[in-house]
Amino acid sequence: MNGATTGTGSAPAPRGKAVRPGAEAGTGTGTGTGTGKRTGAEAAAPAGPGTGPAAKGAAVAPEDTAPRSDPFDTDVLPTPAGATGALLRSLLAPLRLRVAFTALLLLLQQAAVQAGPLLVAYAIDTGVPAFRRDDHGPLIAVAAGYLGCAAGSGLLQYGFVRAAARVNQDVLRDLRGRIFRHAQALSVDFHERYTSGRLISRSTTDVESLRELLGEGLQELVAVVLSFVCISVMLLWLDLGMGAAAVLSFVPLYLLVRDYRRRAALVYRHRSTAIARVIVKFAETMNGIRPVRAFRRERTNDAEFLVLNREHERRNGDALLEMARYVVGSRLVANTAVAGIVLWGAYRVAEGRLELGVLAAAVLYVRRLYDPIDRLGMFLNSYESAGASLEKIAGLLAQRPTVPEPEHPRPLPERPAGRPGREVVFDGVRFGYRTGGEVLPRFDLRLPAGQTVAVVGSTGAGKSTLARLLARFYDPSGGRVLLDGVDLRELGPAELRRGVVMVTQEAFLFSGTVAENIAIGRPEASREEIERAAKAIGAHDFIAALPEGYDTDVRKRGGRISAGQRQLVAFARALLADPAVLILDEATSSLDVPGERAVQRAMDTVLRGRTAVVIAHRLSTVEIADRVLVMEGGRIVEDGTPAELIGGTGRFADLHRAWRDSLV
Repeated sequence: MNGATTGTGSAPAPRGKAVRPGAEAGTGTGTGTGTGKRTGAEAAAPAGPGTGPAAKGAAVAPEDTAPRSDPFDTDVLPTPAGATGALLRSLLAPLRLRVAFTALLLLLQQAAVQAGPLLVAYAIDTGVPAFRRDDHGPLIAVAAGYLGCAAGSGLLQYGFVRAAARVNQDVLRDLRGRIFRHAQALSVDFHERYTSGRLISRSTTDVESLRELLGEGLQELVAVVLSFVCISVMLLWLDLGMGAAAVLSFVPLYLLVRDYRRRAALVYRHRSTAIARVIVKFAETMNGIRPVRAFRRERTNDAEFLVLNREHERRNGDALLEMARYVVGSRLVANTAVAGIVLWGAYRVAEGRLELGVLAAAVLYVRRLYDPIDRLGMFLNSYESAGASLEKIAGLLAQRPTVPEPEHPRPLPERPAGRPGREVVFDGVRFGYRTGGEVLPRFDLRLPAGQTVAVVGSTGAGKSTLARLLARFYDPSGGRVLLDGVDLRELGPAELRRGVVMVTQEAFLFSGTVAENIAIGRPEASREEIERAAKAIGAHDFIAALPEGYDTDVRKRGGRISAGQRQLVAFARALLADPAVLILDEATSSLDVPGERAVQRAMDTVLRGRTAVVIAHRLSTVEIADRVLVMEGGRIVEDGTPAELIGGTGRFADLHRAWRDSLV
């Protein structure tokens, strides 16, 4: 399986010889087809949606290397104008009928509550005089009406709480699901810059803030608004002067609320950020507990966590102080207004210009008018906290994948019968991470179908970048990566995963059984197919020896089994998926010698009949390859079979001699 590569704009180089460092990567000889040379117009065309240097999180072209602030350094991601309100509306829109029914229950409940003072006024001005005339009917009617309003208010309140709770839980379930699905859909670039602790904070504490708003805050707001409207109307109807005085007293309260909202918005944003930092530190420490214990970092971590915890405490204190200022100010205004209205009303009763029953009803209404002021404060408290949290959630949900799915995906062409794997072509590829300059300044390479290629080189040479571009974890900032002539950007997710699978050094296993972890490669696979893949890899014996065999729970990150066994399970997963192209990224670098040998035997099986790219640090892994590429500075500097390069005088020969001497 001899390879053929064509470097755009460069002459072929002999097999087994080092490529000139200044030449284009990927030169070589062979009999393969051309590597897709592009016209000048094609070369100048953008690489595809979301892949240009201006795209968020995309690779950075050379002209876009000027330093700039990274929005990911803050806890609040850039949020389009109106996104927070649009998110809340979209959450409530599917439930609008239930929301309307819930609001109706609350409206009726408030009507039952506010009828009480009117009944008191009627009893004083009409019922008592009638009782003196031995007419007990009005007082009996008032008593029955009051009891009926009390019972109705309680029943309506119960119905409202149940209906509101169902709406609340449905909204929160929808929101958590959106966060989870969206986080999975975002590109690897996003997750490398946005910590898992922040994601946990978005889906827990921030969602919990919204729960408090929907569960209690909105009820308080609606109750306050309805109370204000109903009581104001009743007061104006009972007595225009006292009603007007009560309504005017809300002007200083409005100014107080406006000032509180302005100051509290900033306080609660800082508090939400402080909470997120505590969660990030906790999650980071627990995920890295092994190096923490190995390097005895417990005291250092304690000190760092203490600083974050104190900041959290201080921000909570700021929120409580703002709330206290609001409560003190609102009660001062309310008590002054009530005292003034009562004194004025009493004076008018004494002069005979106001009935005693009207004054009694007005006093009850005025007291009720200001009673919700503290509840309004609680709503504002929940509102500002939820507003800060919803802003962060909206910022997260506003992020778009930098590796977008195609609008009109193309299928891969049918493979000719008997042909192993698929052809891979890197056509004028350029790529650089946002955190640094270009890793691949220009890269051209052709891998014929069925060829196993080992890629070696020093750290930072571009080996893993090549693998990530082929797996489409990233899109190039220039050029194309082709699979049997189809740009990876044009392949749908299912088609891409059938075409290309990557096994990483970590060999990550999820909590669950061994069988479930292998079946990730093909979820619809039967138990027989799962066991057949494990046997082919050589993992069946150790799996069968586990306490529950294939049904053994491997626990968090596969911690119940060894690193070599995890790697074998990952290979069985890849074999079951049966991709046309397989990428192994340093699959043996963390293993001991026995584990490495077991994995290498498995590699012989899993690589057979497919195109393979093997990123290797250990040169023992290279021996199974048909072809070796030596990379340096994002370019291929040597290209040939293992035997040709070992027999030469280039870098690979020096590496091989050093490795062989280390074994003596």
